[in-house]
Amino acid sequence: MPVLDLRAASAALRTRTPLVHCLTNTVVQTVTANALLAVGAAPAMVDAPEEAGDFAAVASAVLVNVGTVSARTAEAMRLAARAAGTAGTPWVLDPVAVGGLAFRTGLAAELVGLRPTVVRGNASEVMALAGAGAGGRGVDSTDSAEDAAKAAAELAARTGGVVAVSGAVDLVTDGRRTVRVGGGSALLTRTTGAGCALGALVAAYVAATGDPLTGAVAAHAHVAVAAERAAAVAGGPGTFTPAWLDALDAVDGDALAAADVR
Repeated sequence: MPVLDLRAASAALRTRTPLVHCLTNTVVQTVTANALLAVGAAPAMVDAPEEAGDFAAVASAVLVNVGTVSARTAEAMRLAARAAGTAGTPWVLDPVAVGGLAFRTGLAAELVGLRPTVVRGNASEVMALAGAGAGGRGVDSTDSAEDAAKAAAELAARTGGVVAVSGAVDLVTDGRRTVRVGGGSALLTRTTGAGCALGALVAAYVAATGDPLTGAVAAHAHVAVAAERAAAVAGGPGTFTPAWLDALDAVDGDALAAADVR
């Protein structure tokens, strides 16, 4: 495993308060914004084509999540990704439900050509994006993170960035180095928005650290540690989400340094 200073990553995030421009799906906007605030970042939900490119150029990082994409928001995503690339702004692609639906699959393939800093998705989404699978069941993966390891490494080599695959044990690779992040809770899969919020946290950490691999690993570790703490006090999915937001706020550098990262 490469040397990753997650304690320093946590300090950088809290100190720099990165502004994360989120073009994300309508189901999770509030959860995503609250998660960013909880970890010390600042959210902005700007998805109008008339503004997306301009805002992406001045934001600290950009998240492009295709979960509820339409023709209008697809154009905003293209403009934001291009502007981010021109400005040197890190950006994250979350290819939600790619593989099963032609419109979003084509858009995601186009966005991959714009070289995202990080691609973050579940195993079936990553495999479909890499051309190694047909996608999962809607937003649910039918593959494990280990199933997607080869496809993730190939996709990272193609984009020149990092690919992060969510699963029981998350897998993060830059095509040469691979890191796994354990922990978390099954309750993450029984509430709305945790995975999408994770994409935003990856963007925030990459902006704060300046290192896509460290940033992606730190975000996954932060979410996992917070989920474990929340699950310990939650009575079920309904109480898990607010407990998870509280835990995201409470996780510090020492907790990240002790996370199950290997």
